[in-house]
Amino acid sequence: MSGFSAPHCGSLRASDEGRELELYGWVARRRDHGGLIFIDLRDRWGTVQVVFNPAHAPQAHTTASDLRSEFVVRVEGKVARRRPGAENPRMPTGEVEVAASDLEVISVAKTPPFAIEDDVEADEALRLKYRYLDIRRPKMTQNLELRHRVVQTIHRYMDAHEFMEVETPMLLKGTPEGSRDFIVPSRLHPGEFFALPQSPQQLKQLLMVAGIGRYYQIARCLRDEDLRADRVVEITQLDVEMSFCTEEDVFALIEGLWATVWKDVLGIEIPTPFQRIDMQEALLRYGTDKPDLRYELEIADVSDALRGSGATVFRSALDAGGVVRCLAVPGGKDMSRRELDELALLAKGAGAKGLAWIPGPLDRHISEGEMSAIRAAARAGADDIVLLVADRRRKAETVMGLLRREIARRRKLVRHGEWKFAWIYPMYLFEEDDQGNLTYGHHPFTSPWPEDMDLLGERPYDVRARAYDCVANGLRDPRHEPGEDSIPVRTPARRVRVRRAAARWNRGRHRPADDGDHRHREHPGRGRVSEDPEPPGPDAGRAEPGRPQAARRASHSRGPGQETRVVVLRRSQWAAGDVRVAQQFIIGTPESARSTKSPQ
Repeated sequence: MSGFSAPHCGSLRASDEGRELELYGWVARRRDHGGLIFIDLRDRWGTVQVVFNPAHAPQAHTTASDLRSEFVVRVEGKVARRRPGAENPRMPTGEVEVAASDLEVISVAKTPPFAIEDDVEADEALRLKYRYLDIRRPKMTQNLELRHRVVQTIHRYMDAHEFMEVETPMLLKGTPEGSRDFIVPSRLHPGEFFALPQSPQQLKQLLMVAGIGRYYQIARCLRDEDLRADRVVEITQLDVEMSFCTEEDVFALIEGLWATVWKDVLGIEIPTPFQRIDMQEALLRYGTDKPDLRYELEIADVSDALRGSGATVFRSALDAGGVVRCLAVPGGKDMSRRELDELALLAKGAGAKGLAWIPGPLDRHISEGEMSAIRAAARAGADDIVLLVADRRRKAETVMGLLRREIARRRKLVRHGEWKFAWIYPMYLFEEDDQGNLTYGHHPFTSPWPEDMDLLGERPYDVRARAYDCVANGLRDPRHEPGEDSIPVRTPARRVRVRRAAARWNRGRHRPADDGDHRHREHPGRGRVSEDPEPPGPDAGRAEPGRPQAARRASHSRGPGQETRVVVLRRSQWAAGDVRVAQQFIIGTPESARSTKSPQ
């Protein structure tokens, strides 16, 4: 029998009693009881106890006396039940052991630099240096197994819904996305570079234009960005593209996918359809666009109740156009002053001017009516304490969202073991950045709701976007979110109108945008950029001699050492309409050495 066809160490059960077999694996532990020698033999599928008895197999017993951790061995023997009282209920194979008749040492090993077990306290750098040892730990092996099962379930589900898996190229021409490209120099074309894909965005659009209609890929994405707790340079994502679809089609597909994955892989039933939460409602009630719904803490707005308050901290924030948000802490009256000061320090670290609470020092400045309104809005009980933050709306949302998560953690309010999925939908085309300026809520190519187009000029923050994010237990970051995307703008004129509305709002011109025939506009430090809504001619993609490709469609000017960004809008045919693709070139600065040119 070969090791490939031999039984797995972790597969043996009481029903295998009396079975003669061969096992291959690594020595996890060795115990010498002064006569009998026991080892735990480990492979990918688990661990089983092997016993060497000098009375039954003296040669194997002699060889076993020299075994050490991580030796690779082959064992012949018979499966036997353990004697009563010696069973190990913590092991799936704990009812049986293998009485060895022969032992072969395939490979010896040095003492490992750290224990091959789950509760290892080794430094991460050491684990990465000896990655092959780290992967032997059961937890790491189980992680790989879990990922494999998830991917297999995805393949089956997408195939059943008539999606085609297409592998897209890894060596591309650089395209502007959310981060920096990794570049690969070309040996055949000195001085020119390929870029590794941040995502298959343009490639999957080509597939839609080609008529594939339903595409997916387990895609590798590489982004040259600074490492943080939730940022890495290489990620794997399920990449999906669909033609002729609406949001409802996407919701049904993704909800069915995750319900299938959770059931097949984890054995957990996920109820569908998922809850849908308006983006503004999520920011108000939970302080984030990725709410964790496993606990009930909700934030409330009490701005109207406190506009005439005697508390200067509230009145000054409201007079400056800010808001006052509050959150009730269940049973919070037992919180010490030290705990409250720690929460205040946390709020200040997030940019807040401070943190107030009632009952507390501000009680004498708040009337009975205001106090009742605050407690009613926060749904506070008699034993609850209410936290309040007064600031700009964006800042107040961020701080209260952080406090909500911290309180849930400290007071153990999270119901672990539950899975709470939700769609953040509708989202909004614009949002306010930390400086109070209008910026895109998703990305510049997201389609607004047609019925909201008239709001662009006077109420841009109320314009809904055909964008959606799927969140699960508070996770929505691009590195580990369950799903996010949008329906793109399909008409160049509408995209120009949206862009002009955003620029005019930030310049303080609060008047409706129009579709007038203003073909160019000035960008300080960027020159004149073409906004011609007409499609380019057939030669638009060809470069003139000595000039970057497509740069001839935009004039530019720059001073010494000044960077000029030229944005060129080019039209391509989308499967369900027209789309403009923006390409950006950086010209005439040392930074341009970082831009990429692909071999022609």
